[in-house]
Amino acid sequence: MAARWAVLGLLAAGMASAAKESVLNMCMDAKHHKTQPGPEGALHGQCVLWKDNACCTANTSTGAHQDQSYLYNFNWNHCGVMPDKCKQHFIQDTCLYECSPNLGPWIDQADTSWRRERILNVPLCKEDCELWWEDCKEAVTCKENWHKGWNWTSGTNQCPRGFMCQPFKYVFPRPADLCEKIWSNSYKYTPEHRGGGRCIQMWFDPANGNPNVAVAKYYAQNRGDAAPAPWAVLLLLLPTALLSLL
Repeated sequence: MAARWAVLGLLAAGMASAAKESVLNMCMDAKHHKTQPGPEGALHGQCVLWKDNACCTANTSTGAHQDQSYLYNFNWNHCGVMPDKCKQHFIQDTCLYECSPNLGPWIDQADTSWRRERILNVPLCKEDCELWWEDCKEAVTCKENWHKGWNWTSGTNQCPRGFMCQPFKYVFPRPADLCEKIWSNSYKYTPEHRGGGRCIQMWFDPANGNPNVAVAKYYAQNRGDAAPAPWAVLLLLLPTALLSLL
């Protein structure tokens, strides 16, 4: 029996190590993501930060920059033209979501028809969230949750009946409200700063490497602030399954 448990321990440790490594470099199971990350030398515009290792294709990166693009038929200008200084943050948000292979610790199951996985509570750096809010506070919208509740009868998102267009600063009074509420808690506002290794950066200089690699590694090893790991359930079932084989 002791020998059996020793084998189980070694196998479980090996599986846990492999699972943690895979979560550091993976693509979620969603509408436009590749199945595996890899180089994409022709990424467009703001998405070029991920060209060395990306979950998006060149076509997806181009779509991320277009108003009402084929990606989701989503209209940024649903309450009038969104200012460019605000739109650049939504483009960067889309590039991070579509292209980053470093979001594994926060991948969670999704309950929608168009994707099987989503991100949940990604710890966004203080600067990224506050600059996003600052540059968008005078932009106009009618909803605080952009994931659901739109009128799609025209084929693109329109404000539902009875919803009034108003500046972001009233819909999202604080930076945390914008970052956390707009995409159903995909992001989590944190007091952590860029370069500290404890928060995901939307913006970085690729010449200095991708800082989100180290952040993903930190949270994979300290999973309190990350989404539940799908492989953790498998590890709980492992001893029983392997005992039947020994």
